[in-house]
Amino acid sequence: MNFTVPNLLSLFRMGLIPLFVISILDGRPQRALLVFTIAGVTDALDGLIARFFDQRSVLGSYLDPAADKLLLTTAYVMLCIPGLYPGTPIPIWVTVLVIFRDVAMVVVALIAHLTLGIGTFPPSLLGKINTLAQISAVVIVLLSGWRPGFHDAAVVAVHVVAVLTLVSGFDYVRRLNLSMAATRGR
Repeated sequence: MNFTVPNLLSLFRMGLIPLFVISILDGRPQRALLVFTIAGVTDALDGLIARFFDQRSVLGSYLDPAADKLLLTTAYVMLCIPGLYPGTPIPIWVTVLVIFRDVAMVVVALIAHLTLGIGTFPPSLLGKINTLAQISAVVIVLLSGWRPGFHDAAVVAVHVVAVLTLVSGFDYVRRLNLSMAATRGR
């Protein structure tokens, strides 16, 4: 196993997930926001360190996105449970949409890999914008738990996530179709 600093930061980020959950369950939105922010900083740092010090690894290429998805999925699930969090809840349908898109992408990518040998699925600009919107929505929802003035912003942010999740999902299908056509054309 390759224990580079970026990989250790990804593991650390995964270790923050239980602290985030406990903060939500204890009704401590400030602590939940702090934990989520620290996780975000480690995500930025692991990418910078990996590129700057040339510490990219196969393990890191799986570990980093896994840590990101685990954290975001946990945040969306915890923040959509009615009555669990004092702030603006994320609607359950948005959480289901976000999770469904991610699971569908993994399943489709696996099928394309196994049947057509398509091995790379680089992230798109829309996918990155969607991820940024998802993170921003979590931060705004967390802020709404102790700053009621963030309620309207949280509602807007969550609906922006829903739209971007759909658009980026359709874009992923479009890009995969182009990739499949190129593979068949060889």
